[in-house]
Amino acid sequence: MIQGKETLEERNERIRQEEMKTSSTANLNDSLTRGSNGNLVDLISGLGWKGIGILLLVLCIGFIIYTVIFR
Repeated sequence: MIQGKETLEERNERIRQEEMKTSSTANLNDSLTRGSNGNLVDLISGLGWKGIGILLLVLCIGFIIYTVIFR
C-alpha cells in the first residue's frame, strides 16, 4: 500500500486499531457489555431455520393485529 493512497475506510480502521492498543480499559468495557447487549447475527445463527420461521410468523401476526387495531 502506498502511504499517500490510503482510503477513508483504511484510515478509520487504522485509527480504531491504534485506539484499541492504547485504551485497554475501553476494550475491556466493550468486551464485558457485548455479552449483555448481543447482536442480531448471534440471535439468528442460534435459532435455526424453524426458530427463524416462528419468529417471522410472530412478527407478521403482530403487525397484522397492530394494523387492524390502530387503523
